[in-house]
Amino acid sequence: MTAPLLQGFLLGASLIIAIGAQNAFVLRLGLQRQHVLPVVLICAFSDALLITAGVAGMGTLVKQSHTLLTIITWGGFAFLATYGLQAFIRAFRSNGMHVGKAEAVSLRNAVLTVLAFTYLNPHVYLDTVMLVGSLSARWPGMQQWLFGAGAISASFVWFFALGYGARILSPLFERAIAWRFLDFLIGTVMWLLAWSLIHSAF
Repeated sequence: MTAPLLQGFLLGASLIIAIGAQNAFVLRLGLQRQHVLPVVLICAFSDALLITAGVAGMGTLVKQSHTLLTIITWGGFAFLATYGLQAFIRAFRSNGMHVGKAEAVSLRNAVLTVLAFTYLNPHVYLDTVMLVGSLSARWPGMQQWLFGAGAISASFVWFFALGYGARILSPLFERAIAWRFLDFLIGTVMWLLAWSLIHSAF
């Protein structure tokens, strides 16, 4: 029963741990110790909502069609393999992320900004609703929900670690080598998941 939970966690972590506007914003607020709890809760619960919708809707839809399941399997493999390749490319191009101090932000502006970063990003729907929801269909019964729970737990772990660990991690991630190592790790996990997806289909 731990296999779907672990794979869901690894997939969720690989999708969410990347240099992007949302993560950079959470990291900066963490550095300034501004509105960390409400912001990380919004990020994590938003992912939980979208992943649950994906597992409930897309998972059921995919299970009803063998053809669709096959398409999703190969499509998921292509996506994971491509995403992994992009992570490897970033690993050799990363220059670090500068997160110096900025002006104080109000709680209202922080909430509105993080909501925009979350829900106005088309990739969030592809990652959570489509990809996680579709790949969850490969697991039978409750294991499908364990897969989704793993992906959800990855979001909570990541955002709380990012928000509250920012002051510890910031000097490290100002260095390009740290982001390169992280991106290399993401690429490796993505390729392993892509291989396991195809391996389980045959």
